[in-house]
Amino acid sequence: MAAFERELLPLTLSQIAPLYLVTPQTKATVKYAQIAASICEIGLVEPIVVARDRDNPNMYTLLDGHLRYEVLKANGRVTTSCIVSTDDEAFTYNKRISRLATIQEHKMVLRALTLGVSEERLANALNINIKTLQEKRRLLDGICDEAAELLKDKQIALTSFRILRKMKPMRQIEAAQLMVTMNKYTINYARSLLAATPDNQLIAGASPKRFKGISREQITLMERESANLERQMRLVEDSYGVDHLDLVLARGYISRLVRNERVLKYLALHHKEYLPEFEKITETENVTP
Repeated sequence: MAAFERELLPLTLSQIAPLYLVTPQTKATVKYAQIAASICEIGLVEPIVVARDRDNPNMYTLLDGHLRYEVLKANGRVTTSCIVSTDDEAFTYNKRISRLATIQEHKMVLRALTLGVSEERLANALNINIKTLQEKRRLLDGICDEAAELLKDKQIALTSFRILRKMKPMRQIEAAQLMVTMNKYTINYARSLLAATPDNQLIAGASPKRFKGISREQITLMERESANLERQMRLVEDSYGVDHLDLVLARGYISRLVRNERVLKYLALHHKEYLPEFEKITETENVTP
């Protein structure tokens, strides 16, 4: 089943219920100011995303686009066109949605330019210079689709994409996977990945900056250790859900045993040293939300 309905749906803002309130502190940020300027200058480029309310067919839940929604309200807008998600679970949706991250900004820039907005006008709306806008427009040039998919909802500096372009596609994918696994998207981390990249995995003419005091063997060793750490973390991620369920069930079983008077009396007589630990497990269960 498709994740979204195929047609945009015009709705009044009063039909849309936000998941959270946008605070005055958020409205004072540069990101909010950029969105507000963009909407005032060229209109809403990226529609907000909503889900149908199960209990009220005339109401919708706002899943993505809270800042855009607030700007529309502040500008006195009454209606807007919305993308309707077929998944009404905000948590599930938020796992798959691409936020206003670096790559989504790139897509919004491309869409605005496709609609006929000039570079000068768009740069003014986003409060950036023409050179930065052009770099955002060319963001994914030389980046393979698989690496872009891995990084689509991440906040990454433009310089990091310039670094990734120096790598061949397979190495780009490996570097993107390492960034995601380590949850590190800094320029320095991207440079370290480039420095650890063998020459045969670099595009023609690319020469990474070599770190003084670090040999190729040491860089290769660090790369191998990073790859091993990545595999170990993926194994932990794969088994986390099952392990957590097993622990919850085991804790519940032990708690029921400890609440049994006969079992409690037996432990007090024959295994007194275990009793405090079992009681801690019971206390933990009672305070779990």
